[in-house]
Order: sequence, then C-alpha cells, then structure tokens
Amino acid sequence: MRKYYISMKDIKRYKVIQEWEEGKVKGREVCMVLGISYRQALRIRKRFREEGFEGLLRRFGSGRKSISKDTREEVKRLYTEVYGGRFNILHFKEKLEEIHDIKLSYGSVRNILMEGGLHRVRKRRRKFHKRRARMPKSGMLIQMDTSFHQWVEAIPEKWCLISMIDDATNEVVYARFFPRDTAFNNMEGIRSTIEKKGLFMSLYVDKASHFTTTRYGGLHYDVREEQKGTNIESALDELGITLITANSPQAKGRIERLFGFFQDRLINEIWLRGIKDYREANRFLKKEFIPWYNKRYNHKTTGSVYTPINGINLDLIFTKRYLRRVAKDNTISILGETIQLGPTGKKLNFVRAEVEVRMSPKNKIWILYKGNVILKTKLSKNNKILKKEKRIEEILKNRTPA
Repeated sequence: MRKYYISMKDIKRYKVIQEWEEGKVKGREVCMVLGISYRQALRIRKRFREEGFEGLLRRFGSGRKSISKDTREEVKRLYTEVYGGRFNILHFKEKLEEIHDIKLSYGSVRNILMEGGLHRVRKRRRKFHKRRARMPKSGMLIQMDTSFHQWVEAIPEKWCLISMIDDATNEVVYARFFPRDTAFNNMEGIRSTIEKKGLFMSLYVDKASHFTTTRYGGLHYDVREEQKGTNIESALDELGITLITANSPQAKGRIERLFGFFQDRLINEIWLRGIKDYREANRFLKKEFIPWYNKRYNHKTTGSVYTPINGINLDLIFTKRYLRRVAKDNTISILGETIQLGPTGKKLNFVRAEVEVRMSPKNKIWILYKGNVILKTKLSKNNKILKKEKRIEEILKNRTPA
C-alpha cells in the first residue's frame, strides 16, 4: 500500500490545476502561480487527469531508500577494492552494469558514494566556447593531434598518443602510442587512415614543426616565399589533401575533448587490466578500446566523401625529402653516405643537376630527377646516424617497470 505525504503546497497545486481543468484560469496563469514552466504544468495536468489528486502527491518507497543495504555496501566495496576509488561516477556506473549486473541511475550511484565519504563535490570553473558545427559528410575534415601523458602508470616517462578523428562522425580513425612525436610517426597515422578509409579532403592540425614551417623575418634572415614546406605538407599536397593549421587549442575542440576523455577513461581501463607496457597498451587500444568508443559515440551523417586510392604509391609519398646537387663524380651525399648515380636511358650523367632524395621509414631511398625516379637503393645497415636513432628507439620501447 502506497503512503503519501500531503502538504499545503500539494493542496494549492490541486486547487489551481482543478480551476485550469474547469476553464476558470489559463495555462500561463497556472505557471505564474505555481512558479513552474509551461511544460512542467502540462506534465502535472496529465498526471492529474490520469490519477486524480494522487497524481500530484510525492510518494515514499522510491529512489535511494528503495536500494537494499546489501546493494549499497556492494557498490561501495567494488568502488574501493576493485576500481581503486579512481573512476568517475559515470565510468563506474557503466562498469557496474557491464560487469557486475548492478543497474542503478547516475544519481543513485553518486548518492551511495557520497554516503560512504567516497565522493566529494568539486566546484569547477567552467569556460564556455561556442562549438563549431560539424561537417555534413564524413571524410571532409579530419582532426589530428598528439597528447603527451603517462598513459601506463608502470612507466613514469610520458609517451605521446597520436590520434585522428573524423569531424563529421566523431569516429576515431587512428590512435597509437609512440615514445616520440616525430614526422614519420605522424605520417604513419595519416597513411594508415588513407589505407583504411580512403583519401579525405582536409587535415586539421596544430602548428607543430613537422606539419608546417613558421619562419620569422629578420635582419640576417632571408625569407623566401618559394621555400618548400615540410615533408608532411609535400605528401599531402601530392595527394590533394588540404592542410589547415589551427591558431588555438579551442579551434581543435573535438580532438581536445577526445584527449580529455582518453586521459580519464583510457588510463583507468589500462590500469584495470594490469597492462604494464606500451606494446600491450597499443594492442588493447586498437582491438578493444577504439572499437568500443566508435560504437558508442559515433554520429550519423548523410554520406561520405572518402575516395579510394587507385595506383598511388604511398611508399614514395610518405617519405622525408632532401634536395641535393650532384657532384662532379656523379655522386650525392645523404646522411653521411655517398651514393653513386648511374646512367639512364635518357641521360649519361647528372653532374651539377639538382635531384630530390626521398627516404622511407624503412630507410629505402628513391632519387628523382624532374619528378622521375632514376635510382632505387637503401641506406647501409651500418649507417652511424641510423644506428644511433635505432638505439634510442629500442631504449624507449624496451623500458620495463622497476
């Protein structure tokens, strides 16, 4: 049997709603008298029509008090013993449903944790920025950025997470941990996205040096407009992808919010699974976390402008590029090595000619003259510069917790 608490406020509400039903007062007058919105007044009127006076009363036996003591204690135990008291309320609530089959509202979980002194309300100073409208179709704009953080708690050094997100759908099209934020690592993200989804129209990034070159004029500095851009700019230009640079973090709002989400959710998920190294963290990120995120947070669009890659040699495009002047002995020098150029069907030698040298992440070399490849080769495994870079990478990758 239900119990009700009747107050003078309920009696007043009944009288006003009754007069509204009888046509003695108008809806806007009801809102003014009761101090509620018109929509709320309509909801109350509907309950009154369905249940009469009882529809206006507050009921006992619902809400927090209906949750058993055993359930409340189990929630507190799980929060402290299993989840280390570190998950936010929404994340913890989802884990209760997914893993422990405990279905509670956000407010109920919050109240239970506050009862046990496990959660405190923190006042935050909010900054509001006007959000830019999404692109109408997927593939029109991809946002790309890097976040340095201690993603794996067992490893104290910060690693970078390079991520790419489709502005229209909110789909994370690429994400991977790296020890360093290099041009080749960013190229890997762009290439992986193209191979997976197809060519997109534009890439939105910050003004990092591997994306764009910012030159400042001065008394002893020659600024020339015809100076070439970065390796990534050249690669994107060949593919017909427009590079757009942001002037502030707020301009890249979607991917900035994504990193905030990752720093909250992803770190805790890695900790919960006992992951101790970045090799396993990358596997979890690719196989489990990103698919889960895309399934849960994707937005629907009216179409896609991704286009397939037809006959494009991505190996030749995503490279580091160097200009060299051919010496009198028909050789060039690159990274401390001398490469001999041979005759081609159209030219016996290239003495004093300017050639372009392209190097892939796997140290393959292409030498181009007027846009045509005249030599394919590979740097020596004993190259001192490359061996030093490889040692650095191995040291960073093979770190284990103490």
